[in-house]
Amino acid sequence: MLFRELIDKSPKFLFFTGKGGVGKTSMACAVSVALSDMGRNVLLVSTDPASNLDEVLETSLANIPKGVKHINNLMAMNIDPNKAAHDYKEKMIGPFRGVLPEDTIVSMEEQLSGACTMEVATFNEFSRLIGDENISNAYDHIILDTAPTGHTLRLLSLPAAWDNFILENQTGSTCIGSLSQIEGQKKYYENARNILTDPNYTILVLVTRADEMSFKEAERAGMELYEQGIKYQHLIINGIFKSASSDSLALDFAKKTDKTMKNMPYFLNKLPKTLVSFMPFGIIGAEALRNAALEKSEQPSISIISDDEKLKVLNASFSWDKLLSEIEARGSGVVMTMGKGGVGKTSIAAAIACELAFRGHSVHLSTTDPAEHLSQTLNSEVKNLKVSRINPKEETQKYVVSVMEVNSQILDEEGIELLKEEMKSPCIEEIAVFNAFAKMVSNGKSEFTVLDTAPTGHTLLLLDATESYHKQVAKNSDGVSDEVKNLLPLLKNPDFTKILIVTLPEATPVHEAEQLQSDLRRAGIEPYAWVINQSFAATDTKDTLLKQKSFSELKYIKEVTQRLSKKTVLSPWLGANLKGHENLRKIFT
Repeated sequence: MLFRELIDKSPKFLFFTGKGGVGKTSMACAVSVALSDMGRNVLLVSTDPASNLDEVLETSLANIPKGVKHINNLMAMNIDPNKAAHDYKEKMIGPFRGVLPEDTIVSMEEQLSGACTMEVATFNEFSRLIGDENISNAYDHIILDTAPTGHTLRLLSLPAAWDNFILENQTGSTCIGSLSQIEGQKKYYENARNILTDPNYTILVLVTRADEMSFKEAERAGMELYEQGIKYQHLIINGIFKSASSDSLALDFAKKTDKTMKNMPYFLNKLPKTLVSFMPFGIIGAEALRNAALEKSEQPSISIISDDEKLKVLNASFSWDKLLSEIEARGSGVVMTMGKGGVGKTSIAAAIACELAFRGHSVHLSTTDPAEHLSQTLNSEVKNLKVSRINPKEETQKYVVSVMEVNSQILDEEGIELLKEEMKSPCIEEIAVFNAFAKMVSNGKSEFTVLDTAPTGHTLLLLDATESYHKQVAKNSDGVSDEVKNLLPLLKNPDFTKILIVTLPEATPVHEAEQLQSDLRRAGIEPYAWVINQSFAATDTKDTLLKQKSFSELKYIKEVTQRLSKKTVLSPWLGANLKGHENLRKIFT
């Protein structure tokens, strides 16, 4: 069995994490199926805001455990952030309905409408699952398929942050509810932290692909979690490609994989490992998951279409040259790349920024992604191009200083002390990043601002914060910057803001991108175009395995071009290391 070493030493809790798009959910599901087939009672849980457990397991899931089709002993569930936030808010406010005045209830609801409430509500569910013995004792193993790394690290830091806030806060209330109610969660936080740091109970499974960026992200996550006390770790390297073919693209792919494996960071290299071979088809459904766990080579059959039919599908795409010409026609504005983590948003954003700069435009390239990769992708200066990052810690510090300065002459001594307490809240970081984001978008009035945004879940939280904040601004705009007032109108203006949804030609990335587009449209924001990135179908590969991969992609390319987007750019798989402006420009050739 492929996962034999991991399964033989599996404790009660298996905690999967890694950069978005590396196959984290597929690997968590394959291990869950393998343990279930051995007669173990297993609960598989996703805490990812952009969960795709339903699709991989071919089972419609909810926020309570549910049996999985064709797999005995396996229960699965999604911790839905929206549902968790709704239930949490009602738990906080419910006892006061009919007791406090209606305007006070409305004020409480507004206070609990931010993204931080969703974050803490999700963590409460997470803590309850692993900290409540009445729940955990019902299973031999609980497997946690977590959100992309930046979100996961933040999730894990919450217990200590909120414990400290509860101990130090003297005001009796917080932006996520009254302290008396929050203190009731403390035992779950403590139990969760103790379990996560005990190797007898928990193993951290780092999932990565054999590429440099994924390795660096896995190393960073592993080291940070190690320092937080989670020291029992295992590494899964997914998608290792080997080929005896003389096809130039296959050789480039194999060489790239081999070089990356040889240059593996020291921290990862010393971990016990599971190596998973490249699979040209998505791992979806019980049979495919069992084959993955057993490392069987059988693949589902596909109908080979004619070259003319393939050409027809590919010809429905839009060219990079046309898209870039449309973007630069206005002379300024905002370009945002959005999508699931691991689809190449950073490379696409950096390439567009470089190309606009080469064409003589003033360009500002930045990111709101907690797991920022711009500095690694763009490793040299480019004329007309300024590069920055919205750093959460720096923005929080600046925000706290500015708030204290503004209020120092307005509030009395008691009011200042109360404000200082509020500034210690973990929620302040979300507000600080939001304000920095608003300023960055506003810069598009005088230059091109290209924003490499966070993975889908975090991006939606950010947009949700924008929506909530904008509603409050509409009621009372005193002291609010023009950038914040104008943010939503600018995001909704397709002439000013061009949102590019980036995806891969595979089932899960396409369907998650579809959900993202639906959410954007509900917010009144229409995506400008889609980019299907790293497509083997857009190459002329003759390698058998890669041809299988390219034919399997056509279904999803057709789905995007015919149903989801009126303007789709198909970007081929590139063997080149996309670092530096010269290599980035190869995306457009």
